[in-house]
Amino acid sequence: MTDSSQAESQSEDVARGGIGPVVSAAHLASGAMPALSEVEFAVTMMVNAYHRWMVRCMAAAGAPGMSPLDTLVLHSVNHRGRPKSLADICLVLNIEDTHTVTYALKKLAAAGLVETGKRGKEKTVAITRAGEKICMEYRRLREALLVGPVKGLGMDEVELSRLAATLRSVSGHYDQAARAAAAM
Repeated sequence: MTDSSQAESQSEDVARGGIGPVVSAAHLASGAMPALSEVEFAVTMMVNAYHRWMVRCMAAAGAPGMSPLDTLVLHSVNHRGRPKSLADICLVLNIEDTHTVTYALKKLAAAGLVETGKRGKEKTVAITRAGEKICMEYRRLREALLVGPVKGLGMDEVELSRLAATLRSVSGHYDQAARAAAAM
């Protein structure tokens, strides 16, 4: 579909009462896959809302001043109650810039929420009792303030899991495209 025929199609959609794709950048949506622009805009809105949620929930749980990354790292360290290495955390969270996670770990250690250790020659980090307590309070608030209302929407959990799997799969394509763009 050419740019002009796509513009005509969108004009017809508006004339019929539709509003067309909901995107943040029409010039990107005018390409070969407008739906991908819709996904990008939805992910942007979701990420920003999720970050806002994490900061405010963590403050309500008793740990004000934590960034979204601090929160993600804390929950990752708490995951399954086993010590993690910096590489483990970065791999799971798909973070390339290890210095950002290192800074978050220092901040969490200074707050007494994690502690460092060793596994052979490798430095590890583990959750403290205070860190676990914050994570459990975050969980309690999440269940009451977020999970309950979302469940009330009647969304199919199997479909949500499929959506999550699709987003993880598509993220791999963004990673590959980023590597290709860096090589140009």
